[in-house]
Amino acid sequence: MKRNVNFQGKNVLVLGVARSGVAAARLLHTRGAHVTVNDQKPLADILQDAAELQALGIEVIGGGHPEDIVHPGLDFVVKNPGIPYTAPPVKQALELCIPVLTEVEIAYRLTQAPIIGITGSNGKTTTTTLVGEMLEAAGLHPVVAGNIGRPLSDVAEEVTAEQWLVAELSSFQLMGTDAFRPKIGALLNIYPAHLDYHGTLEEYKAAKYRLFANQTEDDIAVLNWDQDLSRDVKFFAKSKLFPFSLKEVLDEGVYVKDGYIHARMHGKELSLLPVSEVALKGEHNLENLLAAAAMALAAGADAGAIAQVARTFSGVEHRLEHVATQDGVAFYNDSKSTNSTAATMAINTFADHSVVLIAGGLDRGVDFLELVPVFAKKVKYVAAIGQAADKMLRVAEQAGISGVKTATLEAAVAAARAHAEPGDVVLLSPACASWDMFGSFEERGSMFKKAVHTL
Repeated sequence: MKRNVNFQGKNVLVLGVARSGVAAARLLHTRGAHVTVNDQKPLADILQDAAELQALGIEVIGGGHPEDIVHPGLDFVVKNPGIPYTAPPVKQALELCIPVLTEVEIAYRLTQAPIIGITGSNGKTTTTTLVGEMLEAAGLHPVVAGNIGRPLSDVAEEVTAEQWLVAELSSFQLMGTDAFRPKIGALLNIYPAHLDYHGTLEEYKAAKYRLFANQTEDDIAVLNWDQDLSRDVKFFAKSKLFPFSLKEVLDEGVYVKDGYIHARMHGKELSLLPVSEVALKGEHNLENLLAAAAMALAAGADAGAIAQVARTFSGVEHRLEHVATQDGVAFYNDSKSTNSTAATMAINTFADHSVVLIAGGLDRGVDFLELVPVFAKKVKYVAAIGQAADKMLRVAEQAGISGVKTATLEAAVAAARAHAEPGDVVLLSPACASWDMFGSFEERGSMFKKAVHTL
């Protein structure tokens, strides 16, 4: 389908209220679609969002999915990214050959702006923020949205054709795309994640690869050249490759050579800045910076703007965020760490410090055994929380360290502080999603910071 589709008179079901559902329903309504919104939660639990939509004349049905909510008269369904494809109304729509989309696709069809789409298992938020900062420093006035902050449907019509729309995109969102085509698409990395949703690594990988499905030779693919699962995009993408690497000097792309970050574009080499001057710490963050620099250069930012941001950008909230230092003990909030790879990267960032770790959360059926070596090498004590607490303690036991299971995050902070000595780091890096105890990783991180400040 082409962009700027006429939605006038289309019959649309939006499944799931949330931020993206509200934004999609509102946008489609303004374009003349007949919109019905449906949510499992009772109306009393979604009262504010429901009232906003009802005031616009949009029908909102709560308290479950009526049997006739999906019917042959629907033109398409827009589902919340987190709703699985096994959910009855989604299955019914697919059986009736009704397109099931996410709001990312709706926003794409209605925006005039060129899009930079960023996906990956880890580092999306940091990299997306860096790209936005670099383009802003270059005077290009981007709009940053998607899985970070505002839904794309909230900004689709306010972004002009002269601005870049910088979008953080999850695998859940990408699965529900059809015509979506970013001018610049970036795959940061792929690690086993969300397999409870996708079922297999192959399905998860296929969702990530959707980012490049509609690109042409006029578009750009920014790939992690150090990882096979990312580099494999080269075998099917029609777009021009502009990769990044910590390990190789590239003929075209962004890389590290002799302690400097370099870029090679159109056969010309640019020296951006020394690695030693990068404000963000950790090898994974250096990788994020290379990816962001590649996207910014491809979008027209100058080398000076990129270097300026690299020297001053210290990170995003809930991602290796320094909270406080008390009596020589430093506290870091890495609540956005929702898998073992992210937690490993966070722990290894503190090469010169022992780590007292707070970990655990939603149990998705993984055993976390890959954490045993990093626990044995870097972690001195574990305060475990949530559904996965017992598994975290088993990992600690196998690593030869002790720990405690706590009922609350506040108790975990207190236990961690009691076992930390001057020079140690108390790190919240859960390696799990937050939904067993909290509404979001942001809520978890904010409660951690509050607990630290009230010690």
